[in-house]
Amino acid sequence: MSETTTEQIADEQPAVHTTMDILEIMSLLPHRYPFLLIDRVVEMERKQRIVAIKNVTINEPHFQGHFPDYPIMPGVLMVEAIAQTGGALLLSEIPDRNSKLMVFTGIENARFRRPVVPGDQLRIEVTVLQWRSRAVKMLGNITVDGKLVCDATVMCQVVPRVAKKAAVEAPSE
Repeated sequence: MSETTTEQIADEQPAVHTTMDILEIMSLLPHRYPFLLIDRVVEMERKQRIVAIKNVTINEPHFQGHFPDYPIMPGVLMVEAIAQTGGALLLSEIPDRNSKLMVFTGIENARFRRPVVPGDQLRIEVTVLQWRSRAVKMLGNITVDGKLVCDATVMCQVVPRVAKKAAVEAPSE
């Protein structure tokens, strides 16, 4: 009878997924351009912590009006980026996620500490404060070049997606 080594057991177990590219993020989140606000996941610890990157570019539509002579990323979009980052962590744990949506249930203590401008790279770090099967409370911090630009506590919940209604035909005359 052969002995099983620890290396063999480790090789047989599936690798823990700790990063995601944009296609993997899009397979989890329903958001699409212009509202998908994370580009890459660089760290992930199941049900505990996730770190994502967002590259801020001048061709994003909100900069046309916010503000034309001084483009600043709206704070609400930074809070949304925190929620989407947390959503990638939460939805990675939901097996039937294609029939679900993640929605905000609350935002607490949002603070905007420095302006975010085109050319900045956001590092979005989200730590789980409470985890329930379908709801999560998370603390998010966004930094640019190591400096805190935004922080907020967000609460999100997974809810069923409402089925799309069939197109209604016009009445015949």
